[in-house]
Amino acid sequence: MYRYASVVCCLCFAIAFQLSHGTSVTVKDKDNNTCLFANLMINFTVSYEVAGNESATVTFGLPDDVTTNGSTCDNTSSTLKLNFGKGFSWSVNFTTNGKLYKADTITFTYNLNDTTVFPNSVVNDTATVTAKPQIPDIDIDTCYSCNSKETLEADVVNQTLWKVLIQAFVSNDSISENITSCAADLPNTTTVAPITNATTSTPVTNSSTAPPPTTTPTLPTPTAGKYSIKPDENSTACLIANFGLRINVKKIEMNFEPNGTTVSGSCGVNSSQLVLTSSSMTITLTFANDTKKFHLHALNITGKTSSGVEFSEVNTNLSLWEAAVGSSYMCNKEQNYTITSQLTLYTFDLQVQPFGVKKGVFSTAEDCQPDDVDSFIVPVAVGVSLLVLILIVLLAYFIVRKRNMGSTYESL
Repeated sequence: MYRYASVVCCLCFAIAFQLSHGTSVTVKDKDNNTCLFANLMINFTVSYEVAGNESATVTFGLPDDVTTNGSTCDNTSSTLKLNFGKGFSWSVNFTTNGKLYKADTITFTYNLNDTTVFPNSVVNDTATVTAKPQIPDIDIDTCYSCNSKETLEADVVNQTLWKVLIQAFVSNDSISENITSCAADLPNTTTVAPITNATTSTPVTNSSTAPPPTTTPTLPTPTAGKYSIKPDENSTACLIANFGLRINVKKIEMNFEPNGTTVSGSCGVNSSQLVLTSSSMTITLTFANDTKKFHLHALNITGKTSSGVEFSEVNTNLSLWEAAVGSSYMCNKEQNYTITSQLTLYTFDLQVQPFGVKKGVFSTAEDCQPDDVDSFIVPVAVGVSLLVLILIVLLAYFIVRKRNMGSTYESL
């Protein structure tokens, strides 16, 4: 049966408004009845080959202006296909047994020949990756909702989805108000101890005695790691970095462990990248320079907490760790940076140089502002104290001299 799709600007359902910040589309049949609805946000992180047998990584989001050509619906299967940019598409197919429906496969196609997205790419082909979404079976006439972020890893592509609201096999041209939430959105359940009957012989705790305070364990200072990137095995390092890292993601603190970490990345003229992969997380730091100064431009962290909760946080509009090209940036003090609403980064004994490294060692360091402020305040405070002391001595001298002169006149 012939189907066609259209992008909708708004929905009249209160539940849809709760997730109105993403890309919202519907797929309709020949009678103009909605058969599939989706509202979602997606970030794509893609590694690709550049000159010199090196790699680069870019992160971009799903735009608002998408088309849905190629989307289909029938009684047993549906496909949502979002087309955007120059040769980019993202699709997910659904199947149903009449009572439940499920998402089978996600397919992402991207065009490496688009230099606005993939600058300096040496590959001009269109690539395709597939991934299996972690979406449970959903009752018919029910929406699937997931505000939390879910990252799907496939080869050199990471897809991060969040603020998702999807209903496949819509009936009666009406989006359902019934919701099935993903596990990450469900609140943690706490077991409450039963209340002891007052007639039992269980001792009663004195109400004036406060329960012992709950203490949050303090993490030790993270171990500082030493990392470097070489263009090839016979060359000296072109990017070097020393630091200890701690992250606070979704209110859970974790130290980054340098032991056993895999180091990769690339060095470029205007952009360099350091990728650190440990057993629990992958951290991608992207540096940029304008020929005069460099700074940390983007940070992408994905992984799992000790309790198995997956996370993925990215910010591609940073201006941290700025220093002149040809020098290094250093900050020995503990510093914290709010990267996203869910991620805070803490650094310890930081020194980094992503450009202009000579002989594999750090160039002259530019200290971070807090260090500079302290080093400036101390000598100023000492100078002011000495000045005040000198003024007091001079004042006392003039007072004593004036009194002595007065006594001399009186004696005459």
